[in-house]
Amino acid sequence: MGKIIKNHVAPGIFWLEIPEADLRVLCGCPADCVKHLMREKLIRTHQINGVTCETGPNAILLSDLPIQKGNFANLAEFPVLQMLYRQGMLLPGHPNNNGTKPMLIGREDIVRAQMDYIYRGNYGLTTVEEIMETGISRALAEEMMRMKLRFAFGAIHPSEQLLEGKVVGSGKTEVKNGVFVSRQDTNRYKFSYQGETTMVDLTLEPGQHFATPYELGSHRFDRQYFSVLHTGEGDGWDIYRPCMGSILCFQGRIYLIDAGPNIDHSLNAMGISSNEIDGIFHTHAHDDHFSGLTTLIRSDHRIKYYATRLVRESVNKKLSALMSLNEGEFEEFFDVHDLEFDQWNNIEGLEVLPIFSPHPVETNVFLFRTLWTDGYVQYAHLADIAAKSVLQNMITEDATQPGISQAFYDSIVEHYHTPTHLKKIDIGGGLIHGMAEDFREDPSEKIILAHTSERLSASQKEIGSEAAFGGHDVLIASKNDYIREQAGEYLKAFYPTVDKSELRMLLNCEQVSFNAGEIIIKNNEPPRFVYLLLTGSAEYIRPGDHSVRMLSSGALVGDLWALFQGKSLGTYRAFSNIKALALPATLYREFVDRNQVYGQIQNVQNVIDFLIETWLFGEGISYPLQLQLANQAQWVEGDALNEVAGLKLLQKGEAKLHKDGEFFHKLKPGAFWGEDSILQRPSKFQVTVSRKAKLLHFPDVEMLRGIPLLRWKLLEHLEELRHLN
Repeated sequence: MGKIIKNHVAPGIFWLEIPEADLRVLCGCPADCVKHLMREKLIRTHQINGVTCETGPNAILLSDLPIQKGNFANLAEFPVLQMLYRQGMLLPGHPNNNGTKPMLIGREDIVRAQMDYIYRGNYGLTTVEEIMETGISRALAEEMMRMKLRFAFGAIHPSEQLLEGKVVGSGKTEVKNGVFVSRQDTNRYKFSYQGETTMVDLTLEPGQHFATPYELGSHRFDRQYFSVLHTGEGDGWDIYRPCMGSILCFQGRIYLIDAGPNIDHSLNAMGISSNEIDGIFHTHAHDDHFSGLTTLIRSDHRIKYYATRLVRESVNKKLSALMSLNEGEFEEFFDVHDLEFDQWNNIEGLEVLPIFSPHPVETNVFLFRTLWTDGYVQYAHLADIAAKSVLQNMITEDATQPGISQAFYDSIVEHYHTPTHLKKIDIGGGLIHGMAEDFREDPSEKIILAHTSERLSASQKEIGSEAAFGGHDVLIASKNDYIREQAGEYLKAFYPTVDKSELRMLLNCEQVSFNAGEIIIKNNEPPRFVYLLLTGSAEYIRPGDHSVRMLSSGALVGDLWALFQGKSLGTYRAFSNIKALALPATLYREFVDRNQVYGQIQNVQNVIDFLIETWLFGEGISYPLQLQLANQAQWVEGDALNEVAGLKLLQKGEAKLHKDGEFFHKLKPGAFWGEDSILQRPSKFQVTVSRKAKLLHFPDVEMLRGIPLLRWKLLEHLEELRHLN
């Protein structure tokens, strides 16, 4: 057996172990990487000198690319927490606390970004002044800071005091005890020890995506007037369930409560695409409630972001540190709506009460209510909270000492026990989470116990209920067909000049369902129906093409083949459970003819056909938005390039990318440039094109700036260019 042990754990994750050097490296740390290590038994429970703790890595190799395939590639917070607390490297008197710090290995800028992100993940806002900048009074800010210091054992420490940064430059770098690492290329690192070497490549292969450590199956649910869909009852260590979270449905609109790791997997399992989400209510910035924000950013509209300004600023600083972005970028990705603490904030009939919750980082929990026949119907989502015993031990009236006042404690506990029809609570225990026993006398009608990886004890089962993934608590049932209403909005966006009576004819067609994995239209067959996707996602697969194009709600499937009475040139397949409006092909053709919209379709279809073949616009853009893009786009010949500003896509011909006057990269059809006009930052590159090149030009940069998915992809693209050799 060799001295270097290397295991492939999951896409983008490797385990590298050199026992003689006491080095165990987690190579790659996307979301839920700790759970993958647990599943592979690379983290397991054992005892040292009678102390129970866990094994695991003592170093992390970071990806050169902070984003891969649209998701965060470097989320070291939970692996670091596992080392510090579950392995015991930070615990006083623990046998694993021998002065060794967890190590972050990688490029200097990547290591620095992770240090800053972990700092914000540990502490959130770190001064009274930062707290006051969110509108909090000085007196309350000082009490919040006292509480924060108590959670932090009396002091805020820079990440460098807890972690060791190991920067890999141009040559060999010693990691530990004679183990060396060198960077060979983007995301390619060579480790060597006593004559042995091994390569680690953290780049995802074509068609690969970061994996989810658990399976959720496929589920369906009906949009209700007011209901709660349970999509997470575990925590950051639960290898079988997603982290604590819920989906709130109000008047048919969909809101998330938090966005934990692999939230896209949860949404797919429920047959929901990100384009269907109206907003997110966010409790705090810990990764098990935060790391899924990338899914929401990869939407074709700015999703509404609801939290108190205190929490938003904490989240913003952490996201900005993670991505090395200006803090002002947050509002380019989300439609921000700041909520007021301890007030009922009215959101189109849904009332929301944010409550401050003691936690190491700024946290608000939520009460939701809406007026109904017998008064208000209420739901409480309490994540994350602290146990009463923990808070009681923090009480001190000495304003110079870390802790909280008795009045502060009384106010928090009173809010926690507000009677509701449904209440979901954090029972994770320990120093920063709640206890089920605290809610034994709670007057709420139904309590859901969540935020734990442990099975419920008999005593806990007497206090509250369990919720399986996809469980649905309907608080007020709906009498409306919200899905058909949405179909009407889609059709009106497609055909704005068509009379309502004609659109109602299409709306009267049958709604159909497809199971995840079911074929909707087969390749080389004439479609009998045109399908308007109303919920969920589908994929389009062309013969001989290994790439898959994703279609979200609002897309028309099979319209061109039906219109021209041809055969489909690809296979349409349900990626999740889907609901669709089935328009008979003959009826659709007659509709197009009698309303004279054929010309409108023909004029934009060649543009749309090109857009959906590109990486930049080929997924996640709803059909109504594709129409808007096609209507503003202009075809430009290569010799007219210098006369236009804005985003350009190369359809055919030659183009070359230059940096500092020297050739840098050859661009292929589908490539783009001009992103500086959207991101509003100077470009480091210049482009030359052949006279016969043909480009698609988008002059309306304001419209493009309003598409978060586009902005996110442009940032990912710039990172890839930055790391090209």
